[in-house]
Amino acid sequence: MRFTRARDLVVPGLVLAVVAYLALRLAYGYVPRVPVLAGVTLLPVALGEVWWAFVLRGRIQRRPNARLLEPLVAARSVALAKASSLAGAVLLGVWLGVLAYVLPLQGQLAAAQNDTVPAVLGAFSAGALIAAGLWLEHCCRTPDQPEDRDAP
Repeated sequence: MRFTRARDLVVPGLVLAVVAYLALRLAYGYVPRVPVLAGVTLLPVALGEVWWAFVLRGRIQRRPNARLLEPLVAARSVALAKASSLAGAVLLGVWLGVLAYVLPLQGQLAAAQNDTVPAVLGAFSAGALIAAGLWLEHCCRTPDQPEDRDAP
């Protein structure tokens, strides 16, 4: 398994941004109003992952008073980190597609003005999830593993 690269996240994010933008161009009038807290739901997940990353980091580096780390826990944490960063990239793409559509229409449509705040909060939360996933993945590296090793 290799560590997540930028292109692993940028390509799906861009594809979903374009799809969301085009879908809104076709059917914005049929889309229900976005609740303000819709995008913020990712933030507690991101905060939980950051906390877990610090816990794992202490265990992997064998700090004093840290419990031993089971290998399966580390493997599951890496899988969670990779899934979180990819999900965050996809959702960031969706929220950026929404923003790209509603920002120019703010002065013309009240619905576009109402959808701007949830889209900004959603984009921020998705970015936080990406960062948390990448941090968790980084914390799961063993201490003797080179940082830039990316061999298949």
